[in-house]
Amino acid sequence: MGPVSGLVLLAVIWTVVFFIVLPLRLETQGEAGEIVPGTHASSPANFSFKRKAKITTYFAVPIWAVIAVVLLTGAVSVRDIDWFERMSTPEVSRD
Repeated sequence: MGPVSGLVLLAVIWTVVFFIVLPLRLETQGEAGEIVPGTHASSPANFSFKRKAKITTYFAVPIWAVIAVVLLTGAVSVRDIDWFERMSTPEVSRD
């Protein structure tokens, strides 16, 4: 895995974890009782992107590190997850 592949893997993992973290501990304007005119009652009351990004990073980096180590050490290869044997090489006849 090269540096660019590592960064892409981190970006994908970070994004997935972000969408998981996003609704956690969410307080809506309707729950807070202060609905801003022109917004839905389900809009976030006190949203902090910086806090959500920090929490996401705390979870995404260790997940990325584990996956990167597994890939770099070769513990799991593409052939290990080839369940339908589409990557098998044809046998060569030796005459």
